[in-house]
Amino acid sequence: NGRGIKLDVADVESIAEVIKTVTDEIGAPTVLVNNAGITRDNLLMRMKDDEWDDIINTNLTSIFRMSKAVLRGMMKAKTGRIINISSVVGFTGNAGQANYAAAKAGMVGFAKSIAKEVGSRNITVNTVAPGFIDTDMTRELSDDIKNALLSSIPLSRLGEAKEIAHTVAFLASAGAGYITGETLHVNGGMFMP
Repeated sequence: NGRGIKLDVADVESIAEVIKTVTDEIGAPTVLVNNAGITRDNLLMRMKDDEWDDIINTNLTSIFRMSKAVLRGMMKAKTGRIINISSVVGFTGNAGQANYAAAKAGMVGFAKSIAKEVGSRNITVNTVAPGFIDTDMTRELSDDIKNALLSSIPLSRLGEAKEIAHTVAFLASAGAGYITGETLHVNGGMFMP
């Protein structure tokens, strides 16, 4: 049972309106999954300021704004879960994705810092770092690129969206109540910290 509400994570007023609507209709949110993300790939020497800014605003600044918007209600409830969706690229880097890698890596430092700020209120803040997942975007890759990618993944396959969903559901559950400031890598072994 759910309801979709349109939200522009790059717009402070849109965030405030959605949080107010949710709070008025069902109560203050106690679980936040920051999953907005875009790419605008380009080599650094060719990257325009707007290509950098768009990625940082959507992929990183939005988690600051969304987290700040829900924290007061979580603190009042003395419980909450904030889960950020990063990427393996935030840990490995990728040519042409300096903006994306910087934003996704920034999520990790953000989560660790906020976890220390709000842990005493029974609020956990964690990150999930997916590897390459079977999506419309990865299905469009050429066979050569797909084969090269698969050769770097010990499990020799792309991940499934449901595997990320299960990880997020676990972090939102009571079973993960003693996990905070952590990153769960769901990448088939492509990156092992």
